[in-house]
Amino acid sequence: MARGETYEEFTAKFEPKKTTDDCYTPPEVYGCVLDWAHREYGFDLAKVARPFYPGGDYERKEYPEGCTVVDNPPFSILSRIVKHYQERGVGFFLFAPTLTCMGIRNCCKVVTGAGVTYANGASVNTSFVTNLDPAQARSAPDLRAELDATIERLRREKAKALPKYEYPDEVLTAPMLARYSKYGIDFRVGPQECSFTRALDAQRGQGKAIYGSGYLISERAAAERAAAERFALSPRERDVVASLG
Repeated sequence: MARGETYEEFTAKFEPKKTTDDCYTPPEVYGCVLDWAHREYGFDLAKVARPFYPGGDYERKEYPEGCTVVDNPPFSILSRIVKHYQERGVGFFLFAPTLTCMGIRNCCKVVTGAGVTYANGASVNTSFVTNLDPAQARSAPDLRAELDATIERLRREKAKALPKYEYPDEVLTAPMLARYSKYGIDFRVGPQECSFTRALDAQRGQGKAIYGSGYLISERAAAERAAAERFALSPRERDVVASLG
């Protein structure tokens, strides 16, 4: 390890780095899209292909007669992918970014504008491109409604599943700083006053962690943080407290 480097920082260097193309689709979202596209276009579900996965090669893949690609491809090469399938007569219904999908030529743009949060945490305003539809561009209110319902259900399940932890004053997380920003509290911690951590030792023994990671902060910074979170009582309120039995 480098001098001054924590164990977490050292091991993080060897973790696979995700790019903006690594938008792994939640199964529930994919299922919603697949069901709608099947109802709309009537392709054979037994011949649906998903060639876009880590290590996959969509250009070398064999596509049987009557195959339909329903998948979430790398957005950075979407035009090239569409051209590849069009030239080979392969049917497709592909995820696409709403803001730039109209620039994809020679296919139909099914614009839903659904705010999908993918499995890697990337939130993308999502629509679709296809060669299964005779239109050049269209809306799809029923697909949007189904996606919204699915996304909301996933959001509720995630919110319900996330554990609520109360951390000591010496721990600083992104949600804490976001709360300070919201309520007008200016709080800062310097590089010499903090140490990166993914989990407290007490959490590790239970297989738990700090969601999104955080920092251990110095006692001085912790005292400032504790003070920042406490509202002082007014003289009137102190009089009320004093009068209570």
